[in-house]
Amino acid sequence: MTAKNLLKHERVAFIHQELKRLYPKPPIPLDHKDSYTLLVAVLLSAQCTDERVNQVTPGLWKLADNPFDMAKQTVEDIKAIIHPCGLSPQKSKAIYTLSNILVDKYNGEVPADMNALEALPGVGHKTASVVMAQAFGEPSFPVDTHIHRLAQRWGLTSGKNVSQTEKDLKRLFPKESWNDLHLQIIYYGREYCSARGCDGTVCPICRTCYPQRKKPKAVKKA
Repeated sequence: MTAKNLLKHERVAFIHQELKRLYPKPPIPLDHKDSYTLLVAVLLSAQCTDERVNQVTPGLWKLADNPFDMAKQTVEDIKAIIHPCGLSPQKSKAIYTLSNILVDKYNGEVPADMNALEALPGVGHKTASVVMAQAFGEPSFPVDTHIHRLAQRWGLTSGKNVSQTEKDLKRLFPKESWNDLHLQIIYYGREYCSARGCDGTVCPICRTCYPQRKKPKAVKKA
């Protein structure tokens, strides 16, 4: 008897349980020691791998690991260290400027507020969501291009854009699971369902959710 594709609520339940089984306590992939170093590390991770960021940040923390010291540096000194992460002209200016804002406006503290974070230079919605989730424990569901891709392969979203994907995932999964779940999906994507390693028909979750899928799943880019 041919296995049937799972219904949406069945997919959601299976995916949630499988990710919890594989990654019961997903670690934060970016090395940091507080909310400020996490904020800078997430900013650096834009269009750069977490591994590369973790190689670069120790040198940056030697230069300055808090907004007070970072605000005293020059953009050029910051840029020279973070160059391997790419987009160094924009990122170095953002790090310098946001550090000055944190000192002047927030007494050197990273605000635990989504709107305040999004107002900082170089900090978009995804970066702010990561900081809210991982530094302050506030339920957030940061969606990057990898989560966007997997959510489409698993039939959890129409995939119009990352904003729509975030709304769809928040609606499908319980709020208390969001912070772990976004990390679990990232780790699963790296290990089983990468852009080249799976086309929607290869990895265990894709095969279980869609056993009748014969053709690669076309996904819409973010």
